[in-house]
Amino acid sequence: MLNNIIDRIKLPFRKDKELYLALEEIIGFLPHHIAYYKLALMHKSIGHRGPIEPVKDSKKGKGGKNGNQPKGKKLNNERLEFLGDAILDAVVGDIVYNHFPGKPEGFLTNTRSKLVQRETLGKLAQEVGLSRLILSSGRSASHNSYMGGNAFEALVGAMYLDRGYDACMKFMQERILGRYINIDKMAYKEVNFKSKLIEWTQKNRIQLSFRLEDQSKDQNGSPTFKYTVVLETIDGSTGTGFSKKESQQHACEETLKRLKKDSAYLDSIFAAKTERTKMEEEPVLNVPDTEVKKDDFIVANEPIEAPEVNDEVLTEKEEQANQLEQLETSIDQEMDLSDVSAEPQEMSREDIIAAAEAEAYEENLDKEQNEN
Repeated sequence: MLNNIIDRIKLPFRKDKELYLALEEIIGFLPHHIAYYKLALMHKSIGHRGPIEPVKDSKKGKGGKNGNQPKGKKLNNERLEFLGDAILDAVVGDIVYNHFPGKPEGFLTNTRSKLVQRETLGKLAQEVGLSRLILSSGRSASHNSYMGGNAFEALVGAMYLDRGYDACMKFMQERILGRYINIDKMAYKEVNFKSKLIEWTQKNRIQLSFRLEDQSKDQNGSPTFKYTVVLETIDGSTGTGFSKKESQQHACEETLKRLKKDSAYLDSIFAAKTERTKMEEEPVLNVPDTEVKKDDFIVANEPIEAPEVNDEVLTEKEEQANQLEQLETSIDQEMDLSDVSAEPQEMSREDIIAAAEAEAYEENLDKEQNEN
């Protein structure tokens, strides 16, 4: 409290009175050591060699008058930006943790990242009037969104070195969250439009790609990018930015809006998906045979297959063959001609007559016996 009174008394005699008053309007108090804040407002595009930030006295917590680093080293706000980024993470994490009791870690992390992301800080720098105090070259003026965010982090780093952690916490609670940010709305607002669109396409199995339309430089020589979202084969919205990420975010944001409002656009995307999946599901034809086939009009002599023979029929035929063989054997035995001469015997006329008479006599005798 006493320091604030002393700073107020000294103000009329300050060399940088206007800067003191401008910073007081932004941070809510008069700086003790203006050198930290001057360095926080110095963009690397005009970093110069000369007097730089005072070294903080570890015992008293004040900037030493003779603690400047040697001349000749190029100065800018990048070191303070690094420090302020870490302090912002701690301060905002503390605020979010106490503002949302019972919420899980993932929710708290996501909310903190929304509050400290570069785009949010760039808008805050513009709203509080910090952007107009930044010292930079005209060539980088088109990148005020990034310059502002970087300067905002550097400003928090300067406050931490000048007044400590409590001053940074008070600044964020009273000057930022209390005036410019509704933490509840920010927590439940989706700001990563590219992630949101990717999630939607994956759930609906839609092919997503980005087509680079243009990559050039603006009138100040700063690079610019223009990307178009392509869903299946249908062009979506186009976004422009000073980086690939920024331009794709803008393109995704506009594409999501179009998907919600334009039903014909949505239908065309699913029609293209249906056509693609239909082509993918069509059966693949077999690979043609490379062998030369015979002409259809030539009839080949096919081998005649033997008819199938029943086992029972085969057994019966075998039995008949055996019986026939046995019969032939018995006949051969009954008609044994081994003792029959092969040469014919000659008979005289008298023998023939005698044999005939004898045969006739025997026949008459047999006849008489039968009659009696």
